Amino acid sequence: MKADERVETTRLVLRRPQATDAEAIFDRYASDQNVTRFLGWPRHRSLEATREFLGFSDAEWARWPAGPYLLESLEDGRLLGSAGFAFETPYRAMTGYVIAKDAWGMGYATEALRAVVGIAWGIGLVRLYAPCHVENAASVRVLEKCGFAREGVLRKHSEFPNLKPGEPSDVLCYALVNDRARLRGSAPSSEAKRGDSPPSKG
Repeated sequence: MKADERVETTRLVLRRPQATDAEAIFDRYASDQNVTRFLGWPRHRSLEATREFLGFSDAEWARWPAGPYLLESLEDGRLLGSAGFAFETPYRAMTGYVIAKDAWGMGYATEALRAVVGIAWGIGLVRLYAPCHVENAASVRVLEKCGFAREGVLRKHSEFPNLKPGEPSDVLCYALVNDRARLRGSAPSSEAKRGDSPPSKG
């Protein structure tokens, strides 16, 4: 089952990235040193790096039920960040999010992640998890607001190239598990999805 390429929430539009989005992605968040500090991918230093991401996004959408989403303001179309999925198997995926600096503190990350959870359960995912740097308190708050459970600390697990290049860091592992989903991708019951997705206008 394929996810919708466009999803609306109360304030956001989540949509599949397009080739024409390269400059906006680069300018709004991907090249910002502060925004990318705790991310697992290197800060973009040229538009070519952003175009490589867009090629990766297309490949993910072609191979899996979903991939990266851009986050836009429903009101004015302004690009606010990105979120989405990195699939590992048909039933397990990693998620994450990044918000442009001028949109911090407005609840967009929480709203976007709740939408991602709703999409995940709708396409039959069983496990959705998010690694988080141990010092990233803002991300911890978002994950916990969205019901993710802290499973533990993974010691020297992941590199954060914009923080300590070449050095693995400890990460917190947060996850949601949908026990009602079937491994072959059927959607869970409404009870399993209750409370995980924000109101939709679409």
